[in-house]
Amino acid sequence: MSEQLPSGYKEPFYKGEYSFNTGRVHQFTWVDYLIFAAMLAISASIGVFHAIKDRKKNLDNYLMAGRQMSPIPVGLSLLASFMSAITLLGNPAEIYLYSIMYFWIGVGYFLCIAGASHIYLPMFYQLQVTSAYEYLEQRFSRGVRTAASLVFVLQSILYMAIVLYAPSLALNAVTGFTLWGSVVAIGSIATLYTAFGGMKAVLFADSFQVLTMMTALLAVLIKGGMVIGGLGPAWESLKRTNRYIWDDTTVDPSVRHTVWSLAIGGYFTWVAIFGVNQTQVQRAVTTPSLTKAKIAMWMNFPGKCFILFLCCFIGIYMSAFYENCDPIKAKFISDSNQVLPMFVMDVLSDQQGLPGLFIAGLFSGALSTLASGLNSLSAAVFKDVIGLYWKDKFNDRSARILSILIVIIFGAILLGLAYVASLLGNVLQAALSLFGIIGGPLLGVFTLGMFFPWANYIGAFCGLFGSLILLFWIGVGAAVYSPPNLKAFHYINNCNLSVLSNDTIASMFANVTKVIDTSAPAYGLYRLSYMYYSMTAVLATVTIGLVVSFITGYTKPQDVNPRLICPFFDVIFPFCFLPECIRKPLRFGIVHTGVYGEPEIVDKESKSPDKVQSVENHINLALEVDTQQGKIKSNKIGVDVNGADNVDTKL
Repeated sequence: MSEQLPSGYKEPFYKGEYSFNTGRVHQFTWVDYLIFAAMLAISASIGVFHAIKDRKKNLDNYLMAGRQMSPIPVGLSLLASFMSAITLLGNPAEIYLYSIMYFWIGVGYFLCIAGASHIYLPMFYQLQVTSAYEYLEQRFSRGVRTAASLVFVLQSILYMAIVLYAPSLALNAVTGFTLWGSVVAIGSIATLYTAFGGMKAVLFADSFQVLTMMTALLAVLIKGGMVIGGLGPAWESLKRTNRYIWDDTTVDPSVRHTVWSLAIGGYFTWVAIFGVNQTQVQRAVTTPSLTKAKIAMWMNFPGKCFILFLCCFIGIYMSAFYENCDPIKAKFISDSNQVLPMFVMDVLSDQQGLPGLFIAGLFSGALSTLASGLNSLSAAVFKDVIGLYWKDKFNDRSARILSILIVIIFGAILLGLAYVASLLGNVLQAALSLFGIIGGPLLGVFTLGMFFPWANYIGAFCGLFGSLILLFWIGVGAAVYSPPNLKAFHYINNCNLSVLSNDTIASMFANVTKVIDTSAPAYGLYRLSYMYYSMTAVLATVTIGLVVSFITGYTKPQDVNPRLICPFFDVIFPFCFLPECIRKPLRFGIVHTGVYGEPEIVDKESKSPDKVQSVENHINLALEVDTQQGKIKSNKIGVDVNGADNVDTKL
C-alpha cells in the first residue's frame, strides 16, 4: 500500500495474481480435484457401510435408526440439514450485496432453538412419532395429516432443488466443470447413499460433512484476513461502501432487514424448520430420551452462530477485497452466489488443496441437506400417504424396499427441478422465502392444534390452504414487481480494463435504472419483508382456522385429548412462575397430567391411587350428563383401563 498506485486507481489496491489484475479466474489444480473427490468418496462409503451393516434391520431402524442414537451425531445432523451450501454461499453474498444487518439473525436462532426444544419437540417426543404429521391425525383428522405431509413434500423438493443447484453453480464458476454434470453427480451420490444406508448413514455422513464445512470456512476466513490486513481495514471499507448498517430498529415491515424482522421474523422462519419440519423432528426423536433430544437441539445454537459468524466475517473480508472492482460488473462471474467461490480462488489459489477443501465443504453442505431431506421425504410419503391408506398390503421387507424406491424417485425429480432453481437469483433469500411461504402455513396448523383447543379439522384445512394461497400471492407478487432494496456501493475503479473486452467495459459504465410500478394492485403487500412471511402465515392460519371452527361448530376443550395440547403457561418461562389462580383459567378447562414431553408408559402392574384419580378426572371432564333426560351427550371417553392417560373408548 505504500507504493504509488497506478494512474486512476483508488485505495485499497491489492497487488498480486488476482482476477481484477489479470483478467482471469484461477482454476483447480489436480490436488484440489483429489481432495474434492476424496470427500465425495468418504460420504458415499459411509452410506455403503451402513447399507451392508443394517441390511437385515427392520423399517424402524431404516427410518429412525432404532431410536437409540447419541445426541452428538443427531445434533450435528440437525445442524447440517439446513446449514447447507445456501448458508455458505448466501450469507457472505448477503454482506457483499447489502450490509451487516444479517448478524441479528443470531437472536432469531436463539429464540428458535428455545421454542423448538421446549414447546414443539416435547409434543412429538411424547407421541413417539415417525412422521411429525401423525400429530395432526390425532388432533384433527387423517385428511389434515395427509394434506400437511404433501405440503411438506412440495416444500422439500423445491428447497432441495436450490440446494443442489447452488454449489454446482459455484463449482462451474471456479473450475470450468460443467454445471449440469456436477448437478447430476452430486444428486446421484446423495440419492444412492441415502436410499441404501437409511437414517444411520445420513446421521454419520452429516456429522462428517458439517465438520468439513467448518474447516473450509476457517481456512477461507484466516487467509482472507491475512490478505486484507485484519478487521481494521475491512471495517473501514464497510463504512465507505454503505455496508456499515447494523442498528436499523424501524418497525416498518417493508424494510428488508431490521433488528425486529431478523429477530422476531427470524424466529418464526427458523422454528418452522427446527420445530415442526419432518426433516428435523425425525432426527430429534431418534434419541433414547427427551433430555438427549433437547441436548441435540441446543447443540445447534452455538453451531449455527459459529457458522453464521464465520460466513458473515468472510463476507466482510470479501467486500473489502472487491471494494474497487466488483466481479459481477466486470463480468468475471454472472451471479452474486459466485462471489465467494471467486474470492476463494483469488486468495487461496497459492495454497494447493485449500480451494478444493472449500468446494468440498460446499458440496458437503449440499450432500447433508439432500440426504436428510430425501430420508424425511421417504418417511413422510410412506407413513402419511401409502402406509396410512394401504397399510395391510406391505410387510416390513416390502415397506423398506418401497421406502428405498421413494428416495430414488425423488432424487430423480430433484435433478429436473434444479433447472427451476437456476431462475431464482439470491439463494439465501430464495430459500428463506420458501420456508416462509410453505413452511409458515405448516407451522401455523401445528400451532393451531397445540395451543387452541377449540379448533376443528375443518378450520385446520381452511387455515392451512388459506394461508398458503395468501403467501403464494405475496411471494409471486414480490418476485414479479421486485421491490427496491438499498444495496451497498459497488465500484470498478481498480479493474484492469486492458484485459477486458469492449462489450464488458461498455456494460460496466452503463447506467441502467429499473422502474418499479408502485401503482400495481396491492403493491404495498408485495413489499413485505421476506423475513415476515412465516409469521404472516402463522397469523393467517390461526385466524382463519379459529373463525371457520367457530362457524362450523368448535371443539369443546374437554373433548380434546390433553396430551395433544401444549401446557404453554405451565412450561414456558416466565409464565410458569405465575400463581396457580392465574394459570388455571389459561388452561381453558384442560387438565394436564404427567410431565410434558415424556412418552406415555403403560404399567399393567400398577394401579396406584394417583392413576385411578387421573382416570376419574378424565371421565368427569369427558362426560356431560343431561340431568333432565338422563342421557349422555358425549360419547367419547378418554380412559386407559391400565391407568394411563388416554385410550379412545366409545360408549
